[in-house]
Amino acid sequence: MNLGFGEIAIILIVALLLFGPSKLPQLGKAAGQTLHEFKRGMKGIMDEEEEKKLK
Repeated sequence: MNLGFGEIAIILIVALLLFGPSKLPQLGKAAGQTLHEFKRGMKGIMDEEEEKKLK
């Protein structure tokens, strides 16, 4: 899923209206941490699958 500049701008404007400027940095940090944990979990699953294939 590729988002263009227009879509990203609309998402940011809606987030700004919903949460206000003081909450946006906290939301961004939480989203980044969630994405990082998800990627780490997926990497762990992929590594386990590779180990199973090698055995």
